[in-house]
Amino acid sequence: QVQLVESGGGLAQAGDSLRLSCAASGLAFSIYNMGWFRQAAGKEREFAASISPQSLSIYYADSVKGRFTISRDNAKNTVYLQMNSLNPEDTAVYYCASTRTVGTRSPSEYNYWGQGTQVTVSS
Repeated sequence: QVQLVESGGGLAQAGDSLRLSCAASGLAFSIYNMGWFRQAAGKEREFAASISPQSLSIYYADSVKGRFTISRDNAKNTVYLQMNSLNPEDTAVYYCASTRTVGTRSPSEYNYWGQGTQVTVSS
């Protein structure tokens, strides 16, 4: 059974940093492209970042580029999202997900999802 478990969310103030983790089990992690998505209340789920299996291809949404960094440790079956310079617009539930399609930003192309972790940023 595939499981993706996010952690590291919480409350932050504008300008703070948080690091999200997503631990995977039940899948061949090192061959999957991994993505981070976020969904704010009342809004659609949106792409934040993705990373290819060997970290050779990394993509970011314009809204997080320069502030967020995605990385992975295949030995630990874990993907990370380092979030710096947080602002209230970053408030959302953050999800990690897996796909075999490198570089895709479409949620429909991701086949496994975590349960999400809440990030709340106050001004």
